[in-house]
Amino acid sequence: MASLRDVQNQIVGVKKTKQITKAMNMVASAKLRNAQERIERFRPYADKFYEMLGDLAAGADESVHPLLEVRDEVKTVGIMVTTSDRGLCGAFNVNIINKAMKLARQKASEGKTVKLYCIGKKARDAFRKTEYEIMRAEGDAMSSFDFTLAASVGNELITGYVTGELDEVHIVFGEFQSMAKQPPIDLTILPMAAQAEGESEESGSGDYMYEPSVEGLLAELLPRFIKVQVYRGLLDTASSEHAARMAAMDNATKACDELTDTLTLLYNKTRQAAITGDLMDIVGGVEALKG
Repeated sequence: MASLRDVQNQIVGVKKTKQITKAMNMVASAKLRNAQERIERFRPYADKFYEMLGDLAAGADESVHPLLEVRDEVKTVGIMVTTSDRGLCGAFNVNIINKAMKLARQKASEGKTVKLYCIGKKARDAFRKTEYEIMRAEGDAMSSFDFTLAASVGNELITGYVTGELDEVHIVFGEFQSMAKQPPIDLTILPMAAQAEGESEESGSGDYMYEPSVEGLLAELLPRFIKVQVYRGLLDTASSEHAARMAAMDNATKACDELTDTLTLLYNKTRQAAITGDLMDIVGGVEALKG
């Protein structure tokens, strides 16, 4: 049985750990409010952009813009993986990495070359050990980013697709749905043609007159749309990270309380056993003197 001092030291250690987890929970809560406001403000814009672009591109020919072109044979697939820079957020990063890894292995098994664009330290470190080529790795980007990062990554993806280095582009990120749900999402952003047609049919929008020409608008809006989707993935992942960390720290705090109760019970039992032993020694000594 452990000594009283050992059990007491364990209780003190668990209580200090609880203070840390509560503090991290509060920090994550404060950061989540800001991140949640950003994604809630941006989502209506992104959704309306998608709807409008779907209507615009549905009637356009693939030859109007290179981003609408669907390749006859897909040889190279680009996958942008977005995770957090830090851990202590449960299985959030692991789920995203597993989703991206499954996608990469599926494409590789079909004989396609896979190129990765890793945003976030966890994604960079995970795929650095694999055989896939990493085209871009941003290690400390998720703690503080703006649309500049999305524009830079988006331009790189667009250039790769237009020049023929990429035939298909996916982004894998954690979608913020609620405080308790942040599932990993695989979204195909290039080629655009099939997605645009599907979105237009679902929206059921009517006919619009565009000025200037549809070709001119697509030349301006298609590259911006790719950057908007990349930025949305970054914002969703940032919000999901803080929500997942809040849940993980809350569970850790509850576990600390349960462990403290268990150790306190053990401490009391150990103390009682020590007192009982001392009493037995005293009684035994008295009986020995009487004899």
